Amino acid sequence: MQVRESEERFRALVAASSDVIYRMNADWSEMQQLRGRDFIPDTREPSRTWLEKYILPEDQARVMAAIQEAVRTKTPFQLEHRVVRVDGSPGWTLSRAVPLLNDDGELLEWLGSASDVTIRRENEQSRLRLASIVDSADDAIISKDLNGIVQSWNEGAVRMFGYSPEEMTGESILRLIPEDLQFEEDEILCKLRSGERIDHYETRRRKKNGETIEVSITVSPIRDETGRVTGASKIARDISDRRRVERLLIQSEKLAATGRMAAAIAHEINNPLESLMNLIYLARQSDSQSTVAGYLRTAEEELERVSHIARQTLGYYRDTGLPTELYLHDLIGNVLTVYNSRIVGAGIAVETQLNDFQKILASKGELLQVFSNIVANSIDAMGQGGTLSVTARKVLGSSGDGMQVVLRDTGTGIPAESLPKIFEPFFTTKGNLGTGIGLWVAKQLIEKRGGRISVTSSTEKGRSGTMTAIFLPFASPQAHAGPAQDEEISRQ
Repeated sequence: MQVRESEERFRALVAASSDVIYRMNADWSEMQQLRGRDFIPDTREPSRTWLEKYILPEDQARVMAAIQEAVRTKTPFQLEHRVVRVDGSPGWTLSRAVPLLNDDGELLEWLGSASDVTIRRENEQSRLRLASIVDSADDAIISKDLNGIVQSWNEGAVRMFGYSPEEMTGESILRLIPEDLQFEEDEILCKLRSGERIDHYETRRRKKNGETIEVSITVSPIRDETGRVTGASKIARDISDRRRVERLLIQSEKLAATGRMAAAIAHEINNPLESLMNLIYLARQSDSQSTVAGYLRTAEEELERVSHIARQTLGYYRDTGLPTELYLHDLIGNVLTVYNSRIVGAGIAVETQLNDFQKILASKGELLQVFSNIVANSIDAMGQGGTLSVTARKVLGSSGDGMQVVLRDTGTGIPAESLPKIFEPFFTTKGNLGTGIGLWVAKQLIEKRGGRISVTSSTEKGRSGTMTAIFLPFASPQAHAGPAQDEEISRQ
């Protein structure tokens, strides 16, 4: 009678449930019946090998220990453990069973159900792995809501900024941002709300001890299951050491550029000085006042040449690095004047087409450094003579309005395998003659002002040469030069 009632209850339970349903005898030595629901194999006949059939070997001892405790105390059994699924692969289940007792309180059997929790357990394990990766990362990984309130704070953030998770969770991210840069957070949150991602934005942040560090931050929107943006994850990397090295490299290249320009200027000044000495000697030898006057007029012209070169040089050295309005054609003309002796000595013809005389906002000293480096490279590439052409024109486009300067030479060219590396620091095709940082610095200086530089080249006989194209916006974008960055630029 009781067995029949038990079977009827089992059938009713099977019909009402979407979970795995099973029956076990009093001491669990025999599985009476199991409906697997395509999760684990069915058992329609009693089985005493159910443990080996359903439970992974690594979990069998733990499962049996929990069963024995439930049998001893006659209390419900509940445990999450791994099972063998229908296809033979391992899965996770949450198994629950309740004891059926007779009137004397003796165990008759157990009725149980098992839920498939494989996906949940896999997600939990993924979250744990991700949490472990996040905590072991050197970078600061932070999440915040759309009001800039910190939601999570990893160990990398502790090491980088000095605040503990308890100190920052629930606090505004503005605590990390210097006062003069707090406008950035409004811009970041505005972009996040529209679903935009911010990649490798370089700025400054403040540590707990008040020290300011330079960081590169990447911010990504966090979305809920409906796709709505609910917050942001931020990765911050301390780039203070890298920026310090970059500044040293830029300073080193400035010194090298200064040395190259000084040598070129010495050549330019030497010629008129020699002429001046000769004219003074001839004037002393002459008795004719008209002849002496002619010599003096020529000497005055030579002195004006020297004075002009000196003024250009002083303009370079006195430059503060701060942006000023200037004409590119004047600046390029200055560079060509400085290198005139080398150009003439190498038998190079110069062709210029400098149109659209519109001022741009840029650092004169930095652009002199950029153009003198490229002109010097072209001269080095045309040791046997050639043509250097320089064109400048106004460009209007969706990416911004500005001036485009194109410098072409007919030199030896750059090998195709070397071309992708030319903007890497310390890479050079000149052997011992090059520092390998000139073009790298040029790219840094141009991109810092929102510009672009590209180089194409050919070594094909009869068509060899290199073309360098530079775009400079009329005005420097605010995103590339905020107040703090302009201060940093002036120090460089």
